[in-house]
Amino acid sequence: MAPRTAPAVVDSRGGTRDARSVEPEPAKSSAILRVRRLSKAFGPLQAVAEVSFEVGPGAIYGLLGPNGAGKTTTISMIAGLLRPDAGEVFVDHASVATDPARAKRALGVVPQEIALYEELTGRENLEFWGRMAGLDARTARTRAGELLDALSLADRARDPVKKYSGGMKRRINLGCALLHRPKLLLLDEPTVGIDPQARANILEFIRGLAAQGTGILYTTHYLDEAESLCPRIGIIDHGRLLAEGTLAELQERIGGDRLFVLEGDWEGAQPGSWPGFTASFSVIQKTARQLVIAATAPRDPAEDLRQLLNLPVRVTNVTLKRPSLNDVFLQLTGRDLRE
Repeated sequence: MAPRTAPAVVDSRGGTRDARSVEPEPAKSSAILRVRRLSKAFGPLQAVAEVSFEVGPGAIYGLLGPNGAGKTTTISMIAGLLRPDAGEVFVDHASVATDPARAKRALGVVPQEIALYEELTGRENLEFWGRMAGLDARTARTRAGELLDALSLADRARDPVKKYSGGMKRRINLGCALLHRPKLLLLDEPTVGIDPQARANILEFIRGLAAQGTGILYTTHYLDEAESLCPRIGIIDHGRLLAEGTLAELQERIGGDRLFVLEGDWEGAQPGSWPGFTASFSVIQKTARQLVIAATAPRDPAEDLRQLLNLPVRVTNVTLKRPSLNDVFLQLTGRDLRE
């Protein structure tokens, strides 16, 4: 039974849209991926709305959002699997809509769902997807051997994939997208469902790809992965890119290094009605026993603390911390990344 999604082969049905309606790719852009005002609706549902971002050679860009935020739709349009209603995607300066064959040559896709032939060996899977990517038999065989070594799977090359662990399958799935040496790699949840050691091995391999110049678009629900792996992060929800930047830039949006966690009885409390509160703080999250707020006034944290200890509700404990990526999510989307 064939896999549901090919990891290395991108659908080249890009369509026959009038090229005159597409703004040409700027010649000076060095980005390996350029997404420009991309939109897609399914009936009344606006899945993606005017999303724009870039990924440079050797860069790892984390595209993060809760379930249903528009990540998969965006990736599908970048890969040429969905035709956008508006906007354009350029891969290695080639339009996915008007020059799909050239874009496909520069693109590798690793879907979240493992797309391998279980009865074939690891080597046979690699060689098959290499041929599907346009390599001749000899090149596919040579390249498969290189990837088996690089992925530390040479000793299991002749074993059927059905005998592999989850982490090994993830590595072969990744290798299948790399046979043709793509300049851009789309990684959709590549470490989901595997043990910590296998996850660490895959992340280290991804860092190595970026160091060699491969541009990577990365989606994950593991916040620690995004924080450690992705120098630049975009946050998407309800189809819109709400914010993007480095982790430090995103943290700065909600108070930089001044985030206070207040413990107490917050049932029925209305912080917005407290005198002077909204001029100094913004609420990130409120539960019955905990209030998370960001300092917005440019002053010493000691002054913030003095004001907090004088709130009309008794505070039993105060913790000062630097905002996490999840705190940024809570402020921007009102929900946790995993929701």
